[in-house]
Amino acid sequence: MKILVTGGAGFIGSNVVDGYIDAGHEVLILDNLYTGKRSNVNPQARFYELDIRSPEAANVILEEQPDILNHHAAQMSVPASVSNPGFDADVNIRGFLNLLEAAVKSGVKKILFISSGGAIYGEADEYPTSESYIPKPLSPYAITKYASEHYLAYYRHQYGLDYTTLRYANVYGPRQIPHGEAGVVAIFMNNLIKGTPSMLNHFPEDDRGMVRDYCFVGDVVKANLAALNRGNGGFFNIGTGQGTKTGDLYETILKAMKKTGKPVAEEMFVMKKQLARPGDLKKSCLVIQKAADILAWKPKVQLSTGIRETLKWRLHGT
Repeated sequence: MKILVTGGAGFIGSNVVDGYIDAGHEVLILDNLYTGKRSNVNPQARFYELDIRSPEAANVILEEQPDILNHHAAQMSVPASVSNPGFDADVNIRGFLNLLEAAVKSGVKKILFISSGGAIYGEADEYPTSESYIPKPLSPYAITKYASEHYLAYYRHQYGLDYTTLRYANVYGPRQIPHGEAGVVAIFMNNLIKGTPSMLNHFPEDDRGMVRDYCFVGDVVKANLAALNRGNGGFFNIGTGQGTKTGDLYETILKAMKKTGKPVAEEMFVMKKQLARPGDLKKSCLVIQKAADILAWKPKVQLSTGIRETLKWRLHGT
């Protein structure tokens, strides 16, 4: 198949591109390099350095006529969305509509839309949270993701444009940058390597930090492969079903760091603490049974293993 991946120079998108190419697909990348990196671009893919809001981006879809549009490009930071909700909506909604209009005109067969299971459910009463729970987004970022899901349903109803939505948990792994909520893994690793103390954001009632579901990027790539031919018209949580407190995550990374033989300063054993930021959720963890049943997908990589793989890349670039 011919697949266009927006955000294909970013952390997750570039890994997905590699997975598609390894599976024998023809891949195009559309990325403005706002947070993506040219060094992430697979040389076997055709690369267009464009903003998803631009007429030129729409023209790429019209000219290339891909079978699949895999939409990873986004303003992805919850705190940034709180600071500038207008920019968040401009990129995540107006940019997406620009692509959808072009997809309809060019005959794209299916959209793979990347949503956020780690944000759109809000402070859910159901925990871990399944897809049957009605989202209650509590940040502009989460609102734009949920709104985009509704736009997809409209375009399917109005134009027959098919889709599968993947609601990611907190994804980590090689090529991750210290940006966005899941970027905490990269932040902690960078601080440990530099010998800089890390900050633990927490709520007053629990100073061990917030709970998140951390999913290794290699498992996420497999979900994107599975969704090419499955899950039409559906939305699926992509995570592990296991919640981890931020303090425990730091200790897992610290333990992996010690095993590398690199010296770790004693002051790194204790984190500095500050209260949670606007838009932060106390806990988020996903039920993933629906993806297992319909996409035939399950995560394989344990957190400790994924952290070791990520740290290996961070230290050696492999």
